[in-house]
Amino acid sequence: MRLIDRYLLRQLLGPTVLAALALTAVALLSQSLSALDLMVEQRQSALVFLKVTLLAMPQLINLVLPIAVFVAALVALNRLHTEQEIVVCFAGGMSRWRVISPAMRLAATIAFLALLMNLFVQPAASRAMREELFQVRTDLASTLVREGEFTEPAPGLTVYAQNVDANGDFRNLFIHQSKSDGTATTYMADRGHLAKRLGRPVLILKNGSTQAFSNNGVLNYLTFDEYAFDLAPLANTDELVHYKPSDRYLHELFFPDLTQDWERRNRKGLLAEGNARLATPLYNIAFTAMALSAIIGGGFSRLGYGRRIAVTSAAAAGVRILGFIVQAACESSVWLNVLQYAVPVAAAAIALRSVFRRRAGPLAARRTARAGMAPAAA
Repeated sequence: MRLIDRYLLRQLLGPTVLAALALTAVALLSQSLSALDLMVEQRQSALVFLKVTLLAMPQLINLVLPIAVFVAALVALNRLHTEQEIVVCFAGGMSRWRVISPAMRLAATIAFLALLMNLFVQPAASRAMREELFQVRTDLASTLVREGEFTEPAPGLTVYAQNVDANGDFRNLFIHQSKSDGTATTYMADRGHLAKRLGRPVLILKNGSTQAFSNNGVLNYLTFDEYAFDLAPLANTDELVHYKPSDRYLHELFFPDLTQDWERRNRKGLLAEGNARLATPLYNIAFTAMALSAIIGGGFSRLGYGRRIAVTSAAAAGVRILGFIVQAACESSVWLNVLQYAVPVAAAAIALRSVFRRRAGPLAARRTARAGMAPAAA
């Protein structure tokens, strides 16, 4: 790259990075607010909350990257054009392609990085997040006891704890268990905590008592210093982690296991997600071309380009919304997947056409008018 090309690239790279960081921070804030229930309802640690939030970042970055590229290109190009630096480039003999080449190279590089993230980083992060959420949902400590509430983690089992301290110990614990043979047992303890004995999950009760009714109605009362309540029946579950389309790799989307009922029923949705992974990076190039069209596609104006920027911003929003609509429509019709690529490619082609379209200046227009008047005078 020549000196002027590197200068133009630096002017575009800084706003792009800042816009990407700002939009990612906003998206990350919204994601963290939706993940607060992990700490509030499921009583998970701040480490789990941070892990789930960070694992959602690749998908958020892919969503905000085209917007960040578009905003940064508008800001940088508008400043360069207003300060007449681009006009100087044209006056120095640079072609339009030479002027827009740094912006298009930057957009192509970002599109390539977004593609790599779509193909490898996002599925890996989404799978890790799904597994973490599955562990949270099946966590005995959060499903068995809720502070100050009567819960029924299993049929015939009622559990209550007055409070849960910072170490995860339960205070003033109450457990009532009704069995299928008609007997019932009530456990009361001052303290309790989860542990494992011989590889089996148990609830250790300390300083408590049990009251059990036999089949003939006899009450058996027993006090204990420590008692291990078996939780193995509650921990045994056949539920497995189910990966959504956003959690799957590209080969799993295009070549699903049709022997599985869910994948057979959602084959069109998997194909739509796979094509969206490949088509989404193209919006980085399309939005950069639209920003170039808004600034360079028209004539120079000392009053600014507010109107053209507003129109182009509305068009860019419409193009992205149309892309989401097409992706949703592809879940019902496979042939519409072609439109997922056609939308950004058509937007880029139309924008670049306006950039390279020759416009006659005032002097050229007067020359053309004089040339047309000469034959008539003769």
